[in-house]
Amino acid sequence: MDVITILLLAVALAMDCFAVSITNGIALRQFHFVPIMKMAFLFGLFQAGMPLIGWAAGVGFKSQIEFIDHWIAFGVLLFLGVKMIKESLSDEEDEKENQPALQWKKLIFLAVATSIDALATGLVFLTESVKTFVFALVMIGLFSFGLSVAGNMIGIYLEKHLPFNMEMVGGIVLIGIGVKILLEHTGVL
Repeated sequence: MDVITILLLAVALAMDCFAVSITNGIALRQFHFVPIMKMAFLFGLFQAGMPLIGWAAGVGFKSQIEFIDHWIAFGVLLFLGVKMIKESLSDEEDEKENQPALQWKKLIFLAVATSIDALATGLVFLTESVKTFVFALVMIGLFSFGLSVAGNMIGIYLEKHLPFNMEMVGGIVLIGIGVKILLEHTGVL
């Protein structure tokens, strides 16, 4: 696999991280370094770690998880999206302002949900050299980290500059990502 293909793969895998990070930035409403870095770190770690797990497990593991991975991702993103929409409709503005950091549990759920597709990507590298595979893992992790940071910043900007309830839009986006994953994996798209 050549470098350009690996970089395109890394960007493609990071797109869910980017979209989810935009919704997180919307919820944050202002720049908070630690929560943004926690999310970006976990997204990068899980995006790079899942292909490693897929590669190590080989083809046998793929057939065992393939029929439910999309349901797991859909369920997590649906739950978080509905929760975000519900919070956007509440009048508890002060409570939102005092909770800038996502909880570790929620971050890990988001990291797993956005990286579950990357699990199967590890199987693509079964015939590649270890050097190529390690390079791919590093690029996947770095692109996921970078696009997560960028997504948070874009979300913060959108929340401040658009005249409608961006937190609700963020919840709808999370649900949409979950539906997209489900439809792709069930062959509808």
